[in-house]
Parts: sequence; structure tokens; C-alpha cells
Amino acid sequence: MIGRVARFARIEQVMVKYALEELILEQTRARSLKHLFLLSPTRWMSAETRALPRGVRIRMALEELGPVFVKLGQVLSTRRDLLPDDIGDELTILQDKVKSFPSPIARAQIESALEATIAEVFKDFEDIPIASASVAQVHGAVLHDGSEVVVKVLRPGIKEVIRRDVSLMYLLADMAALVLEDGKRLRPREVVAEYDRTIHDELDLVAEATNAVVLRNNFKDSKTLYIPEIYWEYTRSSVMVQERISGIPIRDVKAMAEIGMDMKKLAEHGVEIFYTQVFDHNFFHADMHPGNIFVSREHPEHPQYIAVDFGIVGSLTDEDQRYIGENLLAFFQRDYRRVAQLHIDSGWVPRDTRVSELEAGVRAVCEPIFEKPLSEISFGHVLLQLFHVARRFEMEVQPQLVLLQKTLLNIEGLGRQLYPDLDLWATGKPFLKRWVLKRNNPQTILKRFVDQAPAILKVMPELPMMMHDFIDMQNKTMHKELAESDRHSHRSGSGRGRGRRESSGKALRYSITGAAALISAAMLSSAFVMSATAAVPYWVGFVALVGVVYLVVGLRQT
Repeated sequence: MIGRVARFARIEQVMVKYALEELILEQTRARSLKHLFLLSPTRWMSAETRALPRGVRIRMALEELGPVFVKLGQVLSTRRDLLPDDIGDELTILQDKVKSFPSPIARAQIESALEATIAEVFKDFEDIPIASASVAQVHGAVLHDGSEVVVKVLRPGIKEVIRRDVSLMYLLADMAALVLEDGKRLRPREVVAEYDRTIHDELDLVAEATNAVVLRNNFKDSKTLYIPEIYWEYTRSSVMVQERISGIPIRDVKAMAEIGMDMKKLAEHGVEIFYTQVFDHNFFHADMHPGNIFVSREHPEHPQYIAVDFGIVGSLTDEDQRYIGENLLAFFQRDYRRVAQLHIDSGWVPRDTRVSELEAGVRAVCEPIFEKPLSEISFGHVLLQLFHVARRFEMEVQPQLVLLQKTLLNIEGLGRQLYPDLDLWATGKPFLKRWVLKRNNPQTILKRFVDQAPAILKVMPELPMMMHDFIDMQNKTMHKELAESDRHSHRSGSGRGRGRRESSGKALRYSITGAAALISAAMLSSAFVMSATAAVPYWVGFVALVGVVYLVVGLRQT
């Protein structure tokens, strides 16, 4: 408890040091906290520091509070739907670099996890770490068979540090929701929960190793991306041993130019890798910042990326994947009505949103941007502008899409750094078209249907009763409406209303019966396919034909 109070006091001091209390006291509800900040000894620190732009002050405060808060800032930097541009831009440059912990402690951690001495496991072990971050640090080593590896080991006590700081973050989030006038929309507790999930994903190195293996298998024959091998016999929840790679850091553009790297191909390969992971594999590396990406020195005319650090990955539901693919394609084709309709259909905006209003909002953002040459358009800028539109329409934040957005922005930023004329749209459009065609070809549709057949067959016995109940309900509704129509016709002296309603009711019954027959035929066909029967019986086709006839008759009568 004492430690928690001391940490809270430290947070308050740092906030005052960088004049962040002023941002809070601007809120009417928070003015009662004024005296709390006035008592802070850091209030009278350098006026020069307090005069810096607010985004810079927030970044500096997070860096001073330590690696756990730096990680929070990195998560916040991806939530451009919640932040003003000046703060969001500053948070994107936060670097997760901290002082390394002593080598004897690292050795002890490794030996405890592997239940063996360093000498028993490694022929050679480098005491000076290659890299050091908030959650873990990495040492170079050589196995007894001569394999060069890296050893990733968690920081001692990091789980307790994270638990303490995250619990404080939840408390601060609840306070922010109460005192900030925009607290409900900002949803601070949801942001902390998102951070909580992200940071805990990085605390299990077995899970990270599993992610690496999945990505390695997905790209095992790829010429564009290489994933290092995991040594499972030396991997535990707090220690991971992985193949050591040799490549040029993605930031070192000069070194790549010196060996004649094809920068255009390199940038385009990055975009292709993104689309392949998201739409073909539905499993993507979601932490592709420059520190985690290298480029092979071999074959500079056909460049190959090398990725490391797989603690954060993402995947999408089938529906989200479809909506995102179709949304991107609609953007490429400037079909803003389609974009608006997809947002409503997916539930990303309230169901009662008017399509025409959302279409107008999206058009107002995109049309001026699309007047530029495609190579000059920043997809990141388009996303940021769309977030402003989303706020107006109370767009629900989709946690499963936040990692995807972060990854896309990272890819575009890296691509433009490597090759300023990169046309993200031109590179992505053909891929998306192929994906849509592949998704909608007969084989893929049949596969999806067969995959869903067990669930369909499970409810199949209940289908006749469900249809009967539905038709019965429609009949009762129609008779009630006819009775009301008769009373109205009697008063007005007209019987035309009843005739129209009877015709409409008959059309509905025909349509429902036809649809039921078609669904039944489809399910029966699926059952025969799954049971490997030589052929689907002819009578199943007859059921389908009856369904088509009833459906056509119903539609003709509407």
C-alpha cells in the first residue's frame, strides 16, 4: 500500500513538472483538484520546460515515469481516434529503450528457467546485451553444435512492476472518466484495458515463440520475408532461444544504398507482406516498428525482410476481414456510399445512422485528398481524417482493428522512408481485387459452406418448426392488419386496401416457402458432400427447383 501511494505521488510530481496539470484543470469538473497540484514541489521547476508544446511535455513525462508508461504511450499513439494530432504525432516517436540489467542476474534467470548452467547449454554466452527494452533484454550466444543464437530473458520482477503500474493506471483512468468533460467518448478505462492485454502478451515467451513458428510456417517458401527459427528445447515462459540473424537495420538506408539495394522493390515487398498476412493468412505481426525489422544483405536486387520480436500479433474475424477488404477496395474506387453502407452493416457506427449523411462525411474527407497524384497520398493521413468523421457519427472503437491500423501506419511510414514515391494504393489494389475474386469463387464458397455445415445441420431439425412459427406469426399479423383495413375501408367506402394487403401476404408466404426450400436443399447437398456420397440425389435438386419457383412467384406478386 505504501509503495502504491509513493508511486502515485511520483506520478503527480512528474505531471506538475511538465505542466500537465494545466491540461486537467482546463476541465470544469477537475478544478477541485487545483490545491493537490499546488502542493507539489516540482511546480516551481524550469519555466522553459513548462513552455514546451503539450505533446512534447506528455512524451517527456511518460519517458521519465519509466518503461511501463512508455509502453502505454506507444499504445496511445495508435489511438488517433481519441487524440488530437499534435499529441498523437509526438507519441509515435516514443522509444522503448531502457538501461540493461546486470549480466549475473540475466545468467541466474536463464539457469533457473532451463534448470541447467550456462556452460551446459551454451558454448559461448555474451554478457553485454545486444538490446534492452522495458520487458526483456537479449544476449548473443552459441550452442554446443555451433549454432549462433540469441537469448531473450524477461526482466526480474517485471510482472510485479507491471501489475502495480497497471492497477494505478486503472485508478487514473476512472478519475479521468469522471473529471474530463470528454471522458465518456475517450473511454480511458478501455484504453488501459487494451494496454493491459498488450503488455501481458509480451510476458509469456512461449506464446511469443508460438507466434514466431506460425509466421515462419506461413512464409516458409517466401522470398520476401524470413522468420528466424525457434529452439524449443531451450524456450520457457521467461526465456526464449532463437536463431541469430544478420541483416541491415531498416533505418540504415545509407548501408542499403551502398550494396545496391533495390529500394522500390523493398518498399513494395513491405506492402505485399502486409496484405498477405492480413488477407491470406489472417495472422499478422502487429509490432513492425523499425527496431524489429532488418533486411538481408544477400540478393539486394531481390530484397528480403527479416522480422524479429513476435510478442504482439493480430488476427481478424472472417466478417471483419471481409468488411476491411471491401472497405479498402471501395476507397480505391472512390465508392463512398459503399464505404458508408459497410460501416453501418458491420455495426461500426449506430444502426440508425443515415447512409447519405455518412457518405457525405466520408466524401468531404476523401475527395480533396484524391485530387492529388496517388503517389502523394498518405493512407495514414486519410485514416486520421476519417477518425474525425467517425467522432461525429459516434463510431464504436473496434479493439480488434487497432493493431491492424497501427501495423498499416508503420508499413506506410517505413515504405515512404525507403522509397518516397511509394504508391501504397497502386500496390494494394491488385492484391485486394485478387482477394475478392478468390473469396467469391465457387470452390471457396463451397469450402465455407462445408465448414459451416455441422452448425447448420445441428439446427436443421428445428427449421420446419421455425418456419411454421414464422409463417403463423406473419398470418396473425396480416389478419390483424386486414381487420383494421376492413374497418378503415368500411368508413371510407373503399376495399382496395384489403386487396393489396391480401396480395402482399400471399407474396410473403410464397417467398418464405421458396427460401426455406432453397436453404433445405443447400443443407442436404452439404450433408451428402460431407459424407463423401458419390452423388447428391436427384430429389434434392427437385426441392431446390420448387424453392426457385415459389421464390419467383412470390417476387412477382410483390
